[in-house]
Amino acid sequence: MPLTFAPMGEEREIIKINGRDTVQKHLANLGFVSGALVTVISELNGNMILKVRETRIALDKAMAGRILV
Repeated sequence: MPLTFAPMGEEREIIKINGRDTVQKHLANLGFVSGALVTVISELNGNMILKVRETRIALDKAMAGRILV
């Protein structure tokens, strides 16, 4: 399921990243890779605050929807 549907506060494992190679590279540089654990911290105005590898990162829902958990 896309990360945008994951409940807040629940840790999930990243299964796959969809999108072009440049998008996949960008997300990988931020720590979003297969096997990594990610938690949705909050959602506000179409943006999501996510915790991955002990770092908090903000992504818009369009980008977060490319991350499958």
